[in-house]
Amino acid sequence: ELENLSDAPFSGDEENGGSEERKTEINGNWIPATSITEAKINAKAKRRLRKNSSRDSGRGDSVSDNGETLKVGAAPTSPKGKLLDRRSRSGKGRGLPKKGGAGGKGVWGTPGQVYDVEEVDIKDPNYDDDQENCVYETVVLPLDERAFEKTLTPIIQEYFEHGDTNEVSEMLKDLNLGEMKYSVPVLAVSLALEGKASHREMTSKLISDLCGTVVSKTDVEKSFDRLLKELPELVLDSPRAPQV
Repeated sequence: ELENLSDAPFSGDEENGGSEERKTEINGNWIPATSITEAKINAKAKRRLRKNSSRDSGRGDSVSDNGETLKVGAAPTSPKGKLLDRRSRSGKGRGLPKKGGAGGKGVWGTPGQVYDVEEVDIKDPNYDDDQENCVYETVVLPLDERAFEKTLTPIIQEYFEHGDTNEVSEMLKDLNLGEMKYSVPVLAVSLALEGKASHREMTSKLISDLCGTVVSKTDVEKSFDRLLKELPELVLDSPRAPQV
């Protein structure tokens, strides 16, 4: 019976009060059980710290052995800042734009880059023989009655200030007057009736210089016929229109 008691998990001293600590043999060394428990607790705490530090590494924070959070870098304040950040996501590079600024979406090329003339490829399935003989011209739409008065009124009023008929002639040539050519003297005389005597003299000189270059003699005759027909309406704004 005494030999059987020696194989029991507790010795007589441990039953009497546990005055000695339990020991475990590890690699031939006897280590107290309390030391093993403390080592397990420390290992578990270190694993938890490493897990937290890896989780917070994306935010620029790290955790020390004491559990204190160390600020390594400022975290982006908004998701928009992350999208607009040109720095390499792998942590490499100097943060410069790719391809010198010519690699982004909607970019036409590096500043100062000159493109050569693109040659036509005869083997291109969209190639057209008539394309080489095409002549491209800028088409100016003819002015209608409403746009005509809105466009020519400031030109004639400025002429009353500078008195240069050549400038008026060049500006009218850039416009597509179409069938409204005869309306140029009509508008000029109508504005002169509301102005001074000097404006009427300048209008007479303007019509004389425009005749043969911008308007024809037929257009001038047609314009004065229209003025005589509209004389009752002109009297409302200029009572002396018949005498003038």
